Amino acid sequence: MLRLPHRNRDLIVLSAPLAWTSLRSPTVRAVVALSLTQLIGWGATFYLPAVTGPAMAGELGMTLPMIMAGPTVMLIVMAMVSWPLSTLFERHGARPIMVWGSSLGAAGLLVMGLADGPVSYVLSWIILGIAGASMLTTPTQIAVTEIAGEKARQALGGLILAGGLTSTIVWPVTGLLQARWGWRTTTLTYAALMLLVCMPLHWAALARRPRETFSAKAVAEPIAIDRRRFALLAMSFAANGFVTWGFALTIIILFEAAGLDHAKALATAAFIGLAQWAGRVVDFLGGQRWSGFVTGLAASALFPASFIVLLLTSNPTGAVFFAALYGLASGVTAVTRATLPLQIFPASAYARASAQLAVPLYLAFATAPPIFTAILTSAGPHAALWLALVISIFAFCALLSLSLLHRQMNQRSQQN
Repeated sequence: MLRLPHRNRDLIVLSAPLAWTSLRSPTVRAVVALSLTQLIGWGATFYLPAVTGPAMAGELGMTLPMIMAGPTVMLIVMAMVSWPLSTLFERHGARPIMVWGSSLGAAGLLVMGLADGPVSYVLSWIILGIAGASMLTTPTQIAVTEIAGEKARQALGGLILAGGLTSTIVWPVTGLLQARWGWRTTTLTYAALMLLVCMPLHWAALARRPRETFSAKAVAEPIAIDRRRFALLAMSFAANGFVTWGFALTIIILFEAAGLDHAKALATAAFIGLAQWAGRVVDFLGGQRWSGFVTGLAASALFPASFIVLLLTSNPTGAVFFAALYGLASGVTAVTRATLPLQIFPASAYARASAQLAVPLYLAFATAPPIFTAILTSAGPHAALWLALVISIFAFCALLSLSLLHRQMNQRSQQN
């Protein structure tokens, strides 16, 4: 019989209770549960047509661009619904709204799986937009802060780190399901997962009521949201979001314009995903040591630097260097979007501020791909790069202005 060395047996014996102890933490349970529900939620909605779109178009009698417009409809509806939901999140907490959003998401996927034409198809995305505003990303971040309290930044970093794997996991799984059962059964399977996995996890793992945000010191903080800081943060986030989502569908074209053949362009685009993951890891590991403004400004400065590299070079080395800078900036910015509001706004107003910040962000996400595609086809790749450079510089300036304003306001409050 195989016997492990004594030291290894001790490690195994010790690791089991340690793992069990960590899972008994409400924050850890919530982060694990929400990582799974976000994987299912985004994979079953926004990422779905990337795999099933051609089959949907053929069976529903729609063009592929019409099918791909579904996620845009979803994002626009999410933007419209996020502001009204902000008060509900603040009053009732994330748990009941996310439970309701899960059931609504299942209903939207049911409508899509049974769709017989454009009307029912678009209706399904409208339903999914309302569901997404109730259970995807922003509600998840609110739920984590309600449970994690003072450790919210680290918990949010872990959640966003896991979210970076969504497309990597979901697209192959969706492809296998569609190859075996077709797109309708695949969609209905995701509807069942939304109802039988996401909804129970939201019910069981989230805080039953918002904790006294985040400790006794929150009581002394004003509930009002400073509109100048809110506007600067919204402009910076929306501008960078417009650039990253605008390039999401056009980056391969830009690489080919920089002199890469199609195979190298695909490989370099894939490298961006690795750099994004690395950026999230860097922020997750160093977030406790650095201010959110430090990491946010560093990432925001890398965006224009990356575009300058691609404008000045036309070789594979320059494209890879661009991909590294751009990917790192995207990864860190994804974490900053969730954590920086914790540093700027009163803890008791985080839910409302986050939900309201989602409005310009989702609008930027929705409008960027068609605008960048139109510029690429009409004015060429360099015009799109120059636009991205200008917008990214604006985003950096907005965030820098916010940092200076925030420091000034803190100094005044300390003097008073």
